[in-house]
Amino acid sequence: MNDRELLRPVEVRARAPYRIWLSYADGIEGEVDLSHLAGKGVFTAWTDPSFFAQARIGPGGAICWGDSIDMCPDALYLRLTGMSVQEYMPKLRHSLAGA
Repeated sequence: MNDRELLRPVEVRARAPYRIWLSYADGIEGEVDLSHLAGKGVFTAWTDPSFFAQARIGPGGAICWGDSIDMCPDALYLRLTGMSVQEYMPKLRHSLAGA
């Protein structure tokens, strides 16, 4: 398994209100609070608890609800772990420094 595969979600569970529990292939797991998004733009769909409960892992590891909402698995990993982008993607720092 390569580094990118280790950082992919393998399980998601919707929790009320507006929280999801995630488990990643590297063993990291925990809950992420998404309440700051609820009721805004496309996230108004979450006001229906049955819709929010449909959280699933979609193509490329995105966390999805229906066909209109998907969240980046990398961004959710950062929120879950508290890591910075530089910690999460150290090669990015080196490639930007050489640009």
